[in-house]
Amino acid sequence: MSNHLTLVALSDEPIPAALNDALNAHAKVLGIEIHGIKHNEQKITYFSSRWSSNKSLTPEARIAMRDIAAAHNVDLAFLSAGFKPDQVKVLAMDMDSTLINIECIDEIADFTGKKTAVSEITEATMRGEIKDFKESLRRRVALLEGVHADVLESVYRERLRPNPGASELLSGANHLGLYTLLVSGGFTFFTEKLKKELGFKQTQANTLEIIDGKLTGKVIGDIVDGAAKAAYLDQACSLMSCHKNHAITMGDGSNDLPMMHGSGISIAYRAKPIVKEKADAAFDRVGLDAALLLIA
Repeated sequence: MSNHLTLVALSDEPIPAALNDALNAHAKVLGIEIHGIKHNEQKITYFSSRWSSNKSLTPEARIAMRDIAAAHNVDLAFLSAGFKPDQVKVLAMDMDSTLINIECIDEIADFTGKKTAVSEITEATMRGEIKDFKESLRRRVALLEGVHADVLESVYRERLRPNPGASELLSGANHLGLYTLLVSGGFTFFTEKLKKELGFKQTQANTLEIIDGKLTGKVIGDIVDGAAKAAYLDQACSLMSCHKNHAITMGDGSNDLPMMHGSGISIAYRAKPIVKEKADAAFDRVGLDAALLLIA
């Protein structure tokens, strides 16, 4: 454990020396000092550099540092002074647009010609413009009434792909003995398949009502929203006899923020601005498995 904030640069390409110069120059403007540190990295497919800061950074300073890194085609993460990599016990992540490349509900709607209408609600919800996720989901699912259930299999087979590094992340996390939780505002049809394909210990999502082989436009049971995601993470941590700060969380939309807040490392993957601003790490270039470097 470091007694200082640690900055971690991640990239698919060698970290340019110019990034070190640029970060040091901006640190001086902020009135802080950063020092490059050696680190025994886990050997995966990314390049990484680390710096130790003698002070914490304001949200504005973090954004500025990330912008500098982005100008050098590098992602930047911030590890808190109290973070203990060897005590991480849980990995919890979102599904749609985080673990996988699509928003499943949008693709289901595409088979009915209603993708635009559904996507508009999805995007506004993920940006945080629609605050009530439950109402948002009900509105979108209602537009799916009458869709044949076979469409779900078509979406999974033809359009759904795990995002880069997904398989490697789950393999690494399970090798480390982490409790892997996929918790989604999406649908159980997809989470259950991904559980088998990638090896999650637990999945939680919403169940679409199907009668006579067709979607009714309703969800069965309680809806998994941001608060429910956070609650499922708390339960997983309780199961592993650990605190939330011993968990890695990953998401892309505003309904992931309650789960991500207070976790050991929160990672925004190709995320909306509101999520990136609050997350400890923002992955816009590297794959999901780069998270393993943060706990190496």
